[in-house]
Parts: sequence; C-alpha cells; structure tokens
Amino acid sequence: MGRPKTQVVHLDEGFDCLGFTVRRTGVKLIIKPSTAACARLRARLRTEVKGLHGSNAEAVLRRLIPIVRGWAAYYRAVASTTTFSSLDHYMWRLTFKWARRRHRNKSRYWVVDQYFGRFHPSRRDRWVFGDRGSGAFLIKFAWPGIVRHQLVKGGASPDDPALTEYWRDRRRRKAPAPMDKTSLLLAVRQQGLCPLCKQALIVGAEYEPDSPREWINCGRAAIAFQNHDGVVKSRPQTFPQG
Repeated sequence: MGRPKTQVVHLDEGFDCLGFTVRRTGVKLIIKPSTAACARLRARLRTEVKGLHGSNAEAVLRRLIPIVRGWAAYYRAVASTTTFSSLDHYMWRLTFKWARRRHRNKSRYWVVDQYFGRFHPSRRDRWVFGDRGSGAFLIKFAWPGIVRHQLVKGGASPDDPALTEYWRDRRRRKAPAPMDKTSLLLAVRQQGLCPLCKQALIVGAEYEPDSPREWINCGRAAIAFQNHDGVVKSRPQTFPQG
C-alpha cells in the first residue's frame, strides 16, 4: 500500500477500510458501514431512481432490488442495524417521490394505496413498495438480518490436511445467501444446478463475494426453474434480488 493511503491512528479515533469504519468505543471494538460508503449508496440510489422517471414499477424493482440485497448482504456481518433502518427510510422517500411524480394528478393516499402495502407474505409491514400487478416487491435493507462472522479457530489453516474436516464443517454452517426461503429451498433441492442445462443457478456461489459490487452482481443471477426453454425464468420478487 502506498504512503498516501497509509496512516497510523488510535483505535479510539477509528479508521475507514473497505467501506467499514473500525472504532473502539469503551472496551468494545465496533465495526459498522462507513459514512462515505453510505453517502455513495444514497447518491447511487438517488441517481438510479431519477433515471427511472417514466418507467413502471417493475422496472424500478428490477433496478433497485439487486442493489439493496447486495449492499445488505455485504454489511450484514457488522453493526448495521441503525444504518439499515436509516437507509430503509431513505428508500421509502425515494420510491414515494417516484410514485408521486409518475401520477401527478393523483392524491398521496391513492399513491400509497397503489404502490405500498403488505406485499411480503410473512411480514406485517404495510409500507413495502411493490407492483400490485405481479406481486413483486422491494425488499428492505434490514430484512436479511445481522449474521455475525464466526472467528476462525486460532492457528487453523485451510492448507492443513489435518483440518480438512474442520473447514468442511465451517463451510456447512456458514450463513446461507440472503435469498427468500422458497428460492433457497429450490436451490438446495436442485443441488445448486439447473436440472436441464446443468449450469450453476447462482453465479459465484462457490465463494462468498467480498465487496458490495460482487454481492450486487451475484444478486442479479437468476434461479432457473423447471421451464427452461432457452430463457432462464426467474421470480422478480424473490431472486434476482440477490
């Protein structure tokens, strides 16, 4: 790493690295999404929604879902609860403004009734943005939940033949990709492969992405269903979301 990017700071002051802020608070070391990373995400979401003026709800969902799910997946292993809540509120404001702009002559009550509701079958949240025609909806940053990273046993190396079983069990216990239960069940039932073309259902599933961009690209991969007539079919409300 070059000198301009190298600095020595006290842990109480904290530092940013790979989109995270690492800072010691009292006796605890707190890692959370950095302010700069959140600002970049807000700017991107704002730009994406602005570019979707004149598009329908389906196009909005197709553009935003991979971003939300990918970003949430990358930061779900750290202290992100407050950040996710703030981003969900910001996303609500963006989608509400998009809907008001699309229907200038309609009241806000009509807009809310048309685009917001309890779209998620297992959540009692009436402020979920969705498409009533298809039933697809925009997931929220907070939905995947916080999954803490499990520390590696001291001295354990993936290259140690004696620890093959340890690393196999660790991979087996790893938190699943942040997709809905139906899609996850299909992926497991099909052993991660399309039954006809034998290609991986999820591009890059053999490793866990290590950046928001990789998570978003992973989220755009579609789960292939039994009807495979040359076009991979997907369910927009589940997994092209990541």
